[in-house]
Amino acid sequence: MLTGKVALVTGAGRGIGRTIARTLAKNGATVIVNYNGSKESAEAVVAEIVQDGGSAEAMQCNVADFASSETFAKAVLEKYKKVDILVNNAGVTRDNLIMRMSEADYDAVLDTNLKGAFNMIRHLARGMVKQRSGKIINITSVSGVLGNAGQSNYAASKAGLIGLTKSVARELAGRGINVNAVAPGFIDTDMTRSMTEDAKKALNSMIPMGKMGSTEDIADLVLFLAGDHSDYITGQVICVDGGMAM
Repeated sequence: MLTGKVALVTGAGRGIGRTIARTLAKNGATVIVNYNGSKESAEAVVAEIVQDGGSAEAMQCNVADFASSETFAKAVLEKYKKVDILVNNAGVTRDNLIMRMSEADYDAVLDTNLKGAFNMIRHLARGMVKQRSGKIINITSVSGVLGNAGQSNYAASKAGLIGLTKSVARELAGRGINVNAVAPGFIDTDMTRSMTEDAKKALNSMIPMGKMGSTEDIADLVLFLAGDHSDYITGQVICVDGGMAM
């Protein structure tokens, strides 16, 4: 499905990013597994992909840094000559109530979640324009659609990512580039697995379908948006949330 395509997934060392990287590789893409601090995790993802017969490489970059992102993008293009699929998945949380939130925690979340996506699009869009094709998929959140108490920084970053998605989609639509966003709800990851059973029950009660989603639910949609079957879809925000944001 994606044979001959080069995909770059940011924050791909764990969780949703890990499953996205593995899914794209399983369907034929050569995957750059980006990480910032989790080198061992990223290399483990690459090992899993290679073991499954795929092609991947782990590459470090703090996407929140504009200059580092530019150097990273140039290194990828120098080696692979192109990037066909960009998945902006890197994200952090620094939850707190607004009256207790520090400026540093607010800035850190906006820098990675929102500016990080801008940085990667900024440095890779030109190549996509030249080849007149490309798929940009931004991983936002249901928190960016609905808001969430205690997550004003995270929700703002993810809502900003939706605005970025729609604006860039309008700019690049005429060049054969699709730009869409995926908004996960509560997903079964290491973080949610560590919650108490009572907390999980309370969480599930907020979801119309009564259960959390899987990282595969997100990755399967990303795969669709990365492939040819989504060529006439752009500027959309698709929620994968069990019905939370109806």
